[in-house]
Amino acid sequence: MADVFLGLGANLGDRGGALRSALADLQLLPDLRLRAVSTARRTAPVGGPPQPDFVNAAARFECALPPRRLLDCLQTIERRHGRVRREANGPRTLDLDLLLYGPARLSAPGLDLPHPRLHERLFVVEPLAELAPRLPLPGGATAAVRARELAAAPA
Repeated sequence: MADVFLGLGANLGDRGGALRSALADLQLLPDLRLRAVSTARRTAPVGGPPQPDFVNAAARFECALPPRRLLDCLQTIERRHGRVRREANGPRTLDLDLLLYGPARLSAPGLDLPHPRLHERLFVVEPLAELAPRLPLPGGATAAVRARELAAAPA
């Protein structure tokens, strides 16, 4: 079983409800076992058009699904929650990102592991640091150290 970290976010509709519902859907998947969920936090959108703030969190799972199969499951759950991909970084009813899949390094169409730029975004790193402060991130810093660095950086 791989140690897997997912990012969860939403900025349309009942954002908190969407995250709770997505977590319930994830727990129904075979070969996926929830280990921990971070605190949900309100965050400003990064990039894209003007849009409402997000609610973001992270979750840690044990997973026996291969990465591509897990990603397919995440995208199915997003669609069930009304996710429509119209523009990059646009508003969304639900966003489920496969951030880390154990130590896997992968670059394939539609799937890069670790997730690109995860270590550059406080809204991703902060929840990861809550779940696993010593988790190594791309670039070599731990989640806790990187969260402190990003929080101290000028906006």
